[in-house]
Parts: sequence; structure tokens; C-alpha cells
Amino acid sequence: MYLYLNGEIRDGKDVNISPFDRGFQFSDGVYEVIRYYPSIFFELQAHINRLKYSLKEIGIPAPPLEEIAPILSDLISKNDLKDHPSIVYIQISRGYQYPRRHAFVNSGSPTFFISVEKFSANREAMMNGVCAGLEEDIRWHRCDIKSTSLIPNVLSSQRAGSKGYAEIIYHRNGFITEGAHTNICFVKNNSLITPPLSNFILAGITRKIVLEICAKTGIIYSEENVPVGRVKDFDEILLLGTTTEITPVIEIDGVKVNSGIPGPVCRTLQSEYRKLY
Repeated sequence: MYLYLNGEIRDGKDVNISPFDRGFQFSDGVYEVIRYYPSIFFELQAHINRLKYSLKEIGIPAPPLEEIAPILSDLISKNDLKDHPSIVYIQISRGYQYPRRHAFVNSGSPTFFISVEKFSANREAMMNGVCAGLEEDIRWHRCDIKSTSLIPNVLSSQRAGSKGYAEIIYHRNGFITEGAHTNICFVKNNSLITPPLSNFILAGITRKIVLEICAKTGIIYSEENVPVGRVKDFDEILLLGTTTEITPVIEIDGVKVNSGIPGPVCRTLQSEYRKLY
């Protein structure tokens, strides 16, 4: 496996990051995950723009990200993935700092890491739907930053798996926010509703595309808060994400969504989405 670290592509066995890196000690960093569909990096500029936003919000200097496309292409090539659907993982931490202190020094050099791996979408889940559960959203108040500090999401995902769920859907102050690793939208009478962007919700790339598809195809949509008590009243519930694409939820907390069969809005959105790659 070949990896990128701080300006160089190297064999994975030659890549080392200091135990005093703030990413290791404090989860002091941000990340992005980008889909590679041979032969494009899907919505690359949108992901880069969001990465820049996350870096700015936590005060890490951004590397020259405009030059990233050839780096990603080289990584895909060196790992023999040119003909395989894959994912790109990008992480930038605040970098090395010794001695260990909570407060950071502004003169540090960020650690810039990229890996790629083969990844195939779960077409069965997209076709037949998945089960999900509900949990209170106890994460911090800056979920708009794609931070590497993901312990609440990790534990929620672990609980989801133990219950046979594909995802946990969060609610805060009585309203739905998002999933542990997805955005979410709802459908009632063929109209789509999704929670509005805020500091409690990540500005999802797939979410943005879905709203663009709605505008293009004439699907009525709105961005409004959805009370947690209403989630079982919708005709369709959809999970949106880079790795999940558009995946229907057919059961939530043991209760079927409508008839338990993915609906027509889901199928329209999936069809239009796949035309983009």
C-alpha cells in the first residue's frame, strides 16, 4: 500500500507519524472522504472547499489543496486502483508538539496524510433499504466541522451494529439533526424535507446534490426542522452520504417506514444521482 504524507508518496511500511502529533493525542484535526468512480474523483472541489472550511474554523493552516488532484491520481495509480471504485481518505492534523499541552503553538507544521482503498457501494442496501435507530444527539455544538474527534459517532455506530441497524439517527432538543455518519431527509406526499444546515449538522456533499436533483426534476423540497415524534409518520426516509449515496430506511426503532418498501422519490433520486458518475 502506498500512502501520502507531508509532500511525499511512500510505501506504507515507511510512513511514520510521531506519538506527539496532536492528531494522535487530542484528535486535533479534520478529514474528508471522497469517492473515486473510475475515472473521476466525485465532487472533488466541493470536498476541498469543505476541508478548507473545517481547517479555517479550528485554525489549522491549509496546505496548497488546489494541487491535490494529481496527488490523488498518483495514489490511485500506485495502488493499482484505476479500474476499481475506491475511497480517498484525507486527514490534516495540527501536527507535532512537544511537550504535550492542551493549548497549541501557532508555529507548528500540520501533518497532511492521504490514503486510498478499494470500496464498493452496498447496492443491496440501496435497493432493499436498511433499519435504523434513534438516539439523543449528545455530540459537541460544532458538527458543521468535519473533525476527527468522532468518539460519539463511533459508539453510536457500534450500538447500531449490535442491534442490527445500519445507522443511528440523532435528535437534539426534540428535533432530528442527522445520522452518525449520514445526513437525512424525509418524504411526505412526494415532497422532500431535510433539516436546515446549522452548527449541529454537517453540510453534506450528497445532501447538496440531492437538493440540486430535486430542483432539476421538480421534486418539491424544503429545509425545516423535523420533530422526532414525527419520524414514523413519513412515507420515506433517506440516508445521504459519500459512502451510502442515497439509501432508504425501511424500519426505524422496530417500526416499519410506511410499507417497509423503498418509495418512488428514493428511486428517482438514486437514478439521477448515478447519472452524475
